[in-house]
Parts: sequence; structure tokens; C-alpha cells
Amino acid sequence: MNRSTHIEFNKSRYELEDKYLSRYAAKSRDAVRFEPVKASEIRTDYQRDRDRIIHSKSFRRLKHKTQVFLSPEGDHYRTRLTHTLEVAQIARTIARALRLNEDLTEAIALGHDLGHTPFGHAGERTLDKLSGHFAHNEQSLRVVELLENDGEGLNLTDLVKDGILNHCSKGTPKSLEGKVVSWSDRIAYINHDIEDGITAGLLKEEDIPDKYRKLLGDSKGARINNMVCDIVYNSFDKDCVSPSDEFKEGIAGIRQFMFDNLYFVDAVMGNEARSDRMIKMLFDYHTDKANFDELPVFFRQISERDGIVQAVTDYIASMTDTYAMRLFEKIYLPTIWKD
Repeated sequence: MNRSTHIEFNKSRYELEDKYLSRYAAKSRDAVRFEPVKASEIRTDYQRDRDRIIHSKSFRRLKHKTQVFLSPEGDHYRTRLTHTLEVAQIARTIARALRLNEDLTEAIALGHDLGHTPFGHAGERTLDKLSGHFAHNEQSLRVVELLENDGEGLNLTDLVKDGILNHCSKGTPKSLEGKVVSWSDRIAYINHDIEDGITAGLLKEEDIPDKYRKLLGDSKGARINNMVCDIVYNSFDKDCVSPSDEFKEGIAGIRQFMFDNLYFVDAVMGNEARSDRMIKMLFDYHTDKANFDELPVFFRQISERDGIVQAVTDYIASMTDTYAMRLFEKIYLPTIWKD
């Protein structure tokens, strides 16, 4: 492809966005990257961000990080990776219906949980206590800005980074695409956590209060469809993305139901207590100056700039469940000698 063809290709892509996307959508021609790069012949900046995320090491590690159920024996429980893919699918559906930028939406969705710890939110709460402050959305931003690519980061565009940082329910993304991902995250985890809770024998569909089943739907598929449609109908051609007041109240109610009946029940909290002790012992071990040389070189370099606590926090947050358990076993369990 020669230079003139390349210019015409991008011009056509931008013209299509101007013609077909909502006036409130983020346009690819307006993407801002801190470190300028040579324009791609066939991809917009938001497509390139999506590809950088999906090819990153942090993205691959999500397949071995827990969503709710720690180290499940079954094959059908969600991991952090399958959760991310479900968020991306829901978010793209909403973005397309609202005529927003699907590439930007997908990039934010695929990157939103890159900073999650091993052992789900249990690991996040533990690292928060040990380090003084830890939030997975902030760590996700740290991953794409600093930790990925051997310390060079992914050099993502501003709106992708903003959407990653502000995807939590208390966040305020600058773009409508970021708001789509925020709501899609809630839709995804509410519904797949219900399904996983049923698979684990801790919930039954009939346990969900009737008022939420009547409003939102009486199955996973019905709830997702109804939640998505409500957001689309309530937000179409508006400078906002939000469910109707009725559905917003219903989503908040069923989310609280999950906290009361799944996330903090004894069967889940028992494993949380074990993972808490494991992470604490790994943290204490690696922040001990006597063991400094056992940190990987990359994290020792981080400690020189940001301190040992931050370096160990980054190291533990990057671990998969299986890596953390193997490392714990290596450090703390006696070794059996072999002939």
C-alpha cells in the first residue's frame, strides 16, 4: 500500500465515522496519544489500542485469575478473562446500538481489569490493607502506562486510559464509550456471578427476589437482554449512557442481593481467609530486606524508583492464582528430598 492509498484509506474511515456515528461518539481522528506513533495503514488508533491490549502479557494472565470462586475444580466457572470477554461483548452491543465508537469501547473493555490481583476481590482487599492503598482500576492504568512491555507501557490513547481508570461504578468516564463499559461490567458480573453461584450450589434462581425477576428477567439471558435494551432505549441519541430509573434501582437491588447471599457467605469467605494469609505472607517475605534479591529484576528496578512496598504490590498484583500458590509453596513448604 503506497502512501497516497494509506491516506485515502484513513480519510474514508474518518468520513464513515462522521456519517454514521452519533454526534456524541468519540471520533478516531481525535484520538490523542502521549507518545506519537506513525499512523497505521489500515487501523485507527483505537483499533491499535485494542490490539496492543489483547496481545499483552497482562491480558493473557487473566485466564488464570479468579473471578469469584477461587481455583475452581470445574471447567464452567468464570475467570477474570472470560469476565472480560463477556464485558466486551455486552459493551460492543450497546455501543453499536447507540452508534458509538465500537473500537474505543472494545479497547476499554478488554483493558479494564488488567490490574486485578490473584484471588479476585479478596486479593484486592488484602493488598489494599498491606500496601496502604490499592484499587484494581488504578492498577490497571499503572499496568498499561508503566508495567507492560518491560516497563515501557502500551502507550494507549487518552480516552482508553480514562475509560480503564473510571470503569468502576463510582467513576466518571469522559467518553460515552467509557460509560458503556462501566454499565456493561455491572451487567456482566451480576449475571455471570448468579450463574456461577447456582453452579456452585450456593444459589437457586428462585432465591432472587420476585420484584427483580419480574423487572429484570427470570434467567441470565433474559436479564442481560432486558438490561441492555433498557440502556439503549433510555440513552439513544442523548449525551448520556444510563439505564432508566426503574432499572437502575433494580440493578442496584440485585447487586446488593449478591453481596448478601453470595459474595460474603461462609463457603466463599473460607477461601478468602486462606488467600488473605497467603498474600500477606508473600508480601511480608518480599518486603523483608533480607529477601530483596529474590524479587525478579524488573520489580527490583521499580523499587529503586517507587519503593519496595510499591514494587512488591506490583509483583503480587501481577501474579496468577497458580503462580502465587506455587511461589508460596516454594517459600514456605518443606521440600522433599529425592534420591
